[in-house]
Amino acid sequence: MADHDPNPGELDITDELIAERRGDPSGKMPDDMPRWMALTITGIDRFSLIVGNIVCWLTVPLFVAMVYEVVARYVFIAPTMWAYDVSRMLYGALFMLGAGYALSKGVHIRADFLYRLWPDKMQGRIDLLLYLVLYFPGMLVFLYMATDYATLAWIRGEKGMDTAWMPHMGPIKTALPVGIALLIIQGISETLKSYYAATKGRWP
Repeated sequence: MADHDPNPGELDITDELIAERRGDPSGKMPDDMPRWMALTITGIDRFSLIVGNIVCWLTVPLFVAMVYEVVARYVFIAPTMWAYDVSRMLYGALFMLGAGYALSKGVHIRADFLYRLWPDKMQGRIDLLLYLVLYFPGMLVFLYMATDYATLAWIRGEKGMDTAWMPHMGPIKTALPVGIALLIIQGISETLKSYYAATKGRWP
């Protein structure tokens, strides 16, 4: 990311550059980066890309369920018992399973109004500190809790009790620990990028 002020009248895309600063899409890392680090980063980023490309297809049955419900309800006056549950479960799965991919692309909400003004080395140090002190401990706790949450749903044969359809909740609750695991995996890549920026003064 270039450290310069935009000329008068020039569009300031600093925030977009920060959000999209996630390495070369081709997988090429800087020459001075250790090989093991470069392979780890590109491997994880490509894995997250594959997962993101697969998960995005959940939008198709999600849209189908919503359109079917609208047509059935307002054209044929025959609302379904399942469309609401299916749509919210698919949306929840889409949100959680795509979280790791979203992290790889830097599109999670963040406050950049101060961060964006710092040199790359300072940004890297702050990111590295936050990943090690807050991100990974928090994600590991959430993974433990979510795994227990999903396991109990399967053991008990838990069903949704807020609609007449009463779907089994095990599958959708399983998306929670899986999504957190994907976030942890992508977090490893982001931590290595932060370390590189903190030590080299530029982002890979």
